[in-house]
Parts: sequence; structure tokens; C-alpha cells
Amino acid sequence: QVQLVESGGGLVQPGGSLRLSCAASGFTFRDFAMRWYRRAPGKESDFVSSISSDGGSTNYAESVKVRFTISRDNAKKTVYVQMNSLSPEDTAVYYCNIYWPPRDYWGQGTQVTVSS
Repeated sequence: QVQLVESGGGLVQPGGSLRLSCAASGFTFRDFAMRWYRRAPGKESDFVSSISSDGGSTNYAESVKVRFTISRDNAKKTVYVQMNSLSPEDTAVYYCNIYWPPRDYWGQGTQVTVSS
């Protein structure tokens, strides 16, 4: 079965950096685009970033462009997001996601808290 396991979250000061990882199993990783979403307290989930199956194409939400970089290692079946210049507005649970018709699959999420 599909498993997505996020890690790398934590508490960081404003202006700091974190790298999140999502280890995947249960599907042919190299065939799927991967996405990161986040859910801030009391809000709906928001799209953060996506990367194509071969890593050649990426997309970002306007709020994270320039600051976040998504990447993947198909040999390790892992997708990453490097997050720099973090602000309190980035505080959220971060989830990785694939869409394998007819449904989405999600990991359990990793908490990122940006606070001084």
C-alpha cells in the first residue's frame, strides 16, 4: 500500500531554515509527480510546491517562491523541500501528497513551528 512518511519538522526561529523529507513506498516513485501541502492552525490546506516525476519541472505557491526549493531523489524514493527565510506565517503541518487516480494519498504530516 502507498506510504508517505514526512520528517524534518521542528521549532525554528524566524529567518531560519529547515529541510523536510518525505519517504515513499508502495508505488513506482519515479512515475509520479509529488506535492507538498501545508495546513496552518484553523485554516484549510494550501498547496506549497510540486515536482514532476523526473524532477525537471517544479511549481511553487507565490507565498514560498524564492524561499522554498523542492527536489527529489528517485533512487531513494524521497522528495524534499528546503525551506529558507522562514517566518511565523509558515507555521503549519506539512504533508506530502500523490494523486493516483481515483484518489489522493497523504502522509501523516510533520509540524513546522516558526517562533522566537
